[in-house]
Amino acid sequence: MVAALTIALTGATGFVGGHVLELLEKRRMPVRALTRRPLDPKLNVEWVEGSLGDPESLRRLVEGADAVIHVAGAINAPSQQAFEAANVTGTEAVIAAAKAVGVRRFVHVSSLAAREPQLSQYGASKARSERVVEASGLDWSIIRPPAVYGPGDKETFELFKMARGGQIFMPPKGRLSLIHVDDLARLLVALTAADAPTGLVVEPDDGRAGGWTHVEFGDALGEAVGVPARTISTPRFVLGLASKVDRLIRRDRAKLTADRVAYFCHPDWVASPVLAVPPSLWQPEIDTRKGLKATAEWYSEHSWR
Repeated sequence: MVAALTIALTGATGFVGGHVLELLEKRRMPVRALTRRPLDPKLNVEWVEGSLGDPESLRRLVEGADAVIHVAGAINAPSQQAFEAANVTGTEAVIAAAKAVGVRRFVHVSSLAAREPQLSQYGASKARSERVVEASGLDWSIIRPPAVYGPGDKETFELFKMARGGQIFMPPKGRLSLIHVDDLARLLVALTAADAPTGLVVEPDDGRAGGWTHVEFGDALGEAVGVPARTISTPRFVLGLASKVDRLIRRDRAKLTADRVAYFCHPDWVASPVLAVPPSLWQPEIDTRKGLKATAEWYSEHSWR
C-alpha cells in the first residue's frame, strides 16, 4: 500500500484553505497546517504555530512534506506595502523554506486579478507572486481562481444579503466566472499528486462557457435565496463614493476599498479557455445554481445575517 502524501498547507484557517484542509482530512492525507494561534487537535493534522514572516515556523511546516499548497495571502489590505508583504514576500518565504528542505512540488493560489496588474494593488501583488513562483526552480503550478463562493465565505455573503433585500448592486456591465470552493479544493489537492503536471498556469471555473453576466449572476443569487432580486448596474463613481463611506465606517475592516472598486469594475473576469485545466486532471462537479442555493441554506442554518 502506497503511503499518503504529506501536505504542507498555508492559509488553513481561512475560507479556501479551510476547505482544502477538510478535503485532506476526508482523504486521510497527513497535513501540516500553519496557524497564528493554538488550535484544537485534528486527526492527521499537525498545527504549526507561526506565520509567513517567521522562517523557522515555515521550515517546520514544510519539513518532511511531499508538496506545499500555498493559499495564504491578502485580498484586502490598507496599502501597497501590505499587499507586497502578504502576497509577494510571504510567497518568497514559503518557497525559500521548501527549497531549504528539498520539497519540490509547489501549488500556488493566485487570482484572475493577476491578469490585469495595472488595475489594482491586489492584482499587481498577485502578478509579482506568480513571477516569484515561476522563477523558483520548483515543480510549480499556479491556479488563478475566479470568484470563489461556498459555505463560510465572508466576501460573497454581502451579495447574498443584498439578494435577500431584493436589490443587488453590482459593478457596471460585465461578465465573470465562478467556482465553488469545494471544486477549487479538489483541484489544488489533485495538483499535489506525484504524477500531476507541473509548470501550469490554469484558470478553473464552473464549466459555464463565457461565464455569467452580472444580471445572470444576480438572478441566480435571487433564486438561491428565494427572492426575485433586481440587479442594479452601479456606476463606478458611485462605487467609489461607497468605498469612501465604508472606509470611514469600518476603517481597516472596510470591505469595499478603492483598490477593490478598481478591479471589480473591469468588464471581463471570465476564466480563459486557453488556460483551462486539463480535463484528465480535474473537472468541476458542482452546478453553480445548486451550489449557490446550498450556500444560502448554510448561511441561514448558521444564522449569518
